[in-house]
Parts: sequence; structure tokens; C-alpha cells
Amino acid sequence: MLKKLTLLYFCLVIVLVSCSQFESLEKGNFNKVKETGLQIKEALPPEFFPRDLNIVAAGDSLTQGVGDSTNTGGYLPYLVEQLEGEKAVNKVNIANFGVRGNRADQLLERLASEKVKNSIKDADIIILTIGGNDLMKVVKENFTNLELIHFKAEQAIFSDRLQKILTTIRQQNPEAPVVLIGLYNPFFQWFADVKEMNQIVDEWNGQSISIIQQDENAFFVDIHDIFINNEENLLYKDYFHPNDRGYQLIADRVYGILDREVIDSLQN
Repeated sequence: MLKKLTLLYFCLVIVLVSCSQFESLEKGNFNKVKETGLQIKEALPPEFFPRDLNIVAAGDSLTQGVGDSTNTGGYLPYLVEQLEGEKAVNKVNIANFGVRGNRADQLLERLASEKVKNSIKDADIIILTIGGNDLMKVVKENFTNLELIHFKAEQAIFSDRLQKILTTIRQQNPEAPVVLIGLYNPFFQWFADVKEMNQIVDEWNGQSISIIQQDENAFFVDIHDIFINNEENLLYKDYFHPNDRGYQLIADRVYGILDREVIDSLQN
């Protein structure tokens, strides 16, 4: 008799529970139960899946790394180390197309090669250093009679070529961020009495900035002040190219721009 009562009680409990659940569904709670089981979780942070970055660096001796005692690419190794310290970045691959002595017209010619074009197509970021040799060309050709008018004429030519460089890059890769590293004035070591030299560099940089700003995904990195407002020796023994410390400071500036303007957008 006791066993029959126990079984009867157990069956009654099951019926009551089932009725309660059915009543809950009848009252419109069906969706609430379903939503609880399929609750949307927060999106995973970008660093959960760190990605590789392909960087194309092109231009002149600053990209080649002349003056770098380790002969490993000037500012680039410092930049790679900083970028790979980002949680969202796994590995940074560099394609270095820097050639000592290159001017803007020579860079334009190299951008037409299949090797460079293919690298640009696959690039996540493109970094340029160009213009220093265009500026130096004016100094060499007018050394005994150096006047502002000579720099003005060459500046117009350089600006036109820089615009063509950006256009050529965009034909291969419309989306990757492009970073142009500006010019600095190493000439104060030779022409300390020519106060206009800083003005000339600022004017060339200003023109480059106006060209870069026409592209919504291009950025200018100013490094001029690093070399004129620093008590450290930042130049190589040729008094033209940066030394190791100079390259490190350039890398810091480039990384600052990438960290602030680029890295997060690459995760979207």
C-alpha cells in the first residue's frame, strides 16, 4: 500500500510540473525560454585571432637602411618588433624595396615592375620614404650658388611625381593604408649658416602633406623635428643618413601613426 501511495505521489508531481510548464508557454513565455537558451554572446575581441601583416616598404636609402650598423633595414626592424608586440598581430612580413640614391622618378619606374606590383597587391600596409635625394640633387647641382628659387622649381617636379606614385599604388591596391615618412634636414651639419634650409624642408613636407591628405587612407609621418630638436647624435658618419638611434626614433613615429590610425581598422 505504501509503495502504491509513493508511486501515485510521484506521478502527481510530474503532472503538476508539466502543467505548470505548459501554462507558462500558453501565457506567452515560449519566446523568453527560447531566448534564454540562444542568448547572443559578446563579439570576440580582435586579438583573439591575431593576424599576420604584410608590409611593403619602398623608396630610398632610409628604407634600405643605409647607416644601420646591423644592416637589417634601418627603421623597419624596430617597427616590426613594436607591431608584433600588439595582441592583434601575429607576425609581420616585410618586402623591402628601398634603393640607395633613388629619387621619385626612379621609384616610379620600379613601381612598374611585376615583383613590386604583386607585393603591393598583397600588402596590408605600404610605407614610403622618398624625396631626400630629390632635395639633395638641388644642392649638388647648385652647390656654389644655392638659392631658394632652385628648390622651388624642383619642389614642383617632386610634388607631381609624388602624386603619380600614389596613383600608381592605388591602381594596384585601392585599400591598404599608405604611410609617407617626411623629409628631415641633415644639411645643418654642412650649412649651419643657411637658416632657410629648415624652411625649405618644411615647405617640401607641407606640399607632401597636401597630397597625402587627398587620400582618406594615407598618412604623413613628420620626422623633421626629431633631427633639429635633439641633443643626441642621430646621424651616421656620413652626416646624411640616420644612425641606429635615428632609425629607432623614426620607427617610434611610424608606429605611433599605425597604432593610432591603422591597426584597429585592419581588424574590421
